[in-house]
Amino acid sequence: MARLPYADLTRLDDPAAQALVERIVAERGSVLHLYQMLLHSPPLAEGWLAYLTAVRQRLALPGALRELIIMRVAHLNGAPYEAAQHAPIALQEGLTQAQLDALAIVDPPAAGSDLLDETQRALVALTDAMTRRIHFDAAVVQRVRELLGERMTVEAVATCAAYNMVSRFLEALQIDIRDPR
Repeated sequence: MARLPYADLTRLDDPAAQALVERIVAERGSVLHLYQMLLHSPPLAEGWLAYLTAVRQRLALPGALRELIIMRVAHLNGAPYEAAQHAPIALQEGLTQAQLDALAIVDPPAAGSDLLDETQRALVALTDAMTRRIHFDAAVVQRVRELLGERMTVEAVATCAAYNMVSRFLEALQIDIRDPR
């Protein structure tokens, strides 16, 4: 159960907040628990939505690689809500269930999995380094750069950073997919 009550969407008296709820439903299909918590602060919810929509829908980084990063972050940070929300998306983007299972194995790191190709292993190594250590060997980023180029390297780093933010928010407030709506 979440550490704070979710915002009561029927009691949002600010027209801008109501418009934001409509936008969230239009973009996400419904107001997930994450956004229901964020709506305690409509300006925060609006910025979050804009940023993560850009990360998920407007980058050159292929969806399968984005979701690989997101799923790895979720497992490393023990964020089951994030993993549950993104597993269907990851499968839709082309990852296999076996790959998702490999990403869930925190130790030994999934970077060595024979289920992942060279680019995927490099992204797992980057995600592990960014999530576990923060300060790490430059060769990790260089390998991703060699495989993906500068733009997608920046996008991969930003995706990892963004979803570390998401998992930390989810876990700090104990947002749970099983909580009642």
